Amino acid sequence: MTGSGVVIVDKPEGWTSHDVVARTRRLAGTRKVGHAGTLDPMATGVLVLGVGRGTKLLGHLTLTEKVYEATIRLGATTNTDDAEGETVERAGADGVADDAIHRGVRALTGTINQVPPQVSAIKVNGKRAYKSARAGTEVDLAARPVTVSEFTVHAVRRVTEGNEALVDLDATITCSSGTYVRALARDLGAALGAGGHLTRLRRTRVGPYDLDRAATLERLAEEFTLVSLTDAVAAAFPARVLNDTEARKVTHGNWIPPDELGKGTVGLFAPDGTVVALGEHTPGYRKPIVVFAAA
Repeated sequence: MTGSGVVIVDKPEGWTSHDVVARTRRLAGTRKVGHAGTLDPMATGVLVLGVGRGTKLLGHLTLTEKVYEATIRLGATTNTDDAEGETVERAGADGVADDAIHRGVRALTGTINQVPPQVSAIKVNGKRAYKSARAGTEVDLAARPVTVSEFTVHAVRRVTEGNEALVDLDATITCSSGTYVRALARDLGAALGAGGHLTRLRRTRVGPYDLDRAATLERLAEEFTLVSLTDAVAAAFPARVLNDTEARKVTHGNWIPPDELGKGTVGLFAPDGTVVALGEHTPGYRKPIVVFAAA
């Protein structure tokens, strides 16, 4: 066992998030490994894993902003909304003008209601949507509010495949957790009357963790390095340093007096700087919701 903390992996293409977790379990020498939000097999980039007590962080790290570099192809629709699926319609994109593309992108920026892809892990009547889709059954997925704070198109490339005129868009997308980038590709293509799907996706940041802190599985096999719990919490949450009495209370799950750090989750640190817990605001006090230190 290598200890507890967070590992930032640069996920390779073709691997599922579960594949990465399984490999990391072997490298870390423990089965106590989990991930903070999946990446599709086609996607690459930042995948945040918790090891040991670091798994307690994962449910709190998923509610963060994420950044992607993506390529969207206009002119063809697939049954998965990405390049891994089967093409179900080819409308071509020779009539799609650049200004129409930019108007469509602006319409998908901000807080929007997004219908998840049919091939997704959303549960409908207790069953994963992708399982229904693979069985040939289309399910009714409700639209959900998501926030796309940035949808910047860097390049519009007109390409020909066979006799079809297609358009590839290279874009940077910054969005809230729960946003499906392939659904953005689908909806942009539908709005332009050409169809669309995702052909490339690389996640470059999850909350405070970016590619500069990510390691490939090959590098981790040579030297398995963890971001300590203390450093991981300090990077992701506002910090409150406790006195000795408060630290003892928190390790036993007891509340402490309120602070001025707002209503969000706060990292609670012992006087020596070691993380003790995560705390949430409740009127009149701050209570621990995840305790890392032993009582």
